[in-house]
Amino acid sequence: MSLMVKKPAEGFTLLEVLIAMAITAFVALIATTSLSRVLDGVESLRASADRTYEVNRAWMIISRDLRHFVERPVRDEFGEIEPALLGGPLARFALSFTRAGWHNPNAHPRSNLQRVNYRLEDEALWRDSYPVLDRASDTEPYSILLLDGVDDMQLAFLGSVEALQTESRSAALDTSNWANSWVVDASAPDAELNSPVGVEISLQLQGWGEMRRLYALLPL
Repeated sequence: MSLMVKKPAEGFTLLEVLIAMAITAFVALIATTSLSRVLDGVESLRASADRTYEVNRAWMIISRDLRHFVERPVRDEFGEIEPALLGGPLARFALSFTRAGWHNPNAHPRSNLQRVNYRLEDEALWRDSYPVLDRASDTEPYSILLLDGVDDMQLAFLGSVEALQTESRSAALDTSNWANSWVVDASAPDAELNSPVGVEISLQLQGWGEMRRLYALLPL
């Protein structure tokens, strides 16, 4: 009668366990790094999409306002006459003008005209609007942050169609001779200031560079 001798169960050696742990850690590191890159890419795309929306929204509001520009001077809070449009570094605001098309869904007893200002403050573009055209000393504007991350805002104003010029060997408009401010002549403060027929707005955006838009204010 023969005896059956059971072979003892074989396990992993310490070296094999260490190698397996090292491989697992290496695979986990690669997976974590890849996942982190994917998440960073998603976040970057989301931030880029949000910024694109904000920039497009700001230009849409500016374009809407200028598209409804009207020749309507107003009185400021000091009782002085403000022309229908003012702007540039010599003006009180970067751009200030009267626009039509102010919607009135609640049928308030007010005009459909509105005075708006655009101003650059602390690297942000703001839009002010007033509840009335001719302001009193206590009239407060309604201000909204239109776009942040704006390093600079430049304007150029075209006084007449006859002054239009194109760049050499190009069909693009040459705005280098346009006025950078549109204000009343200080030497003749009572003189009437006619509105320009066109305006160029240039915004220097952080991370985007310069963006420019041209607007015709009167039928050409």
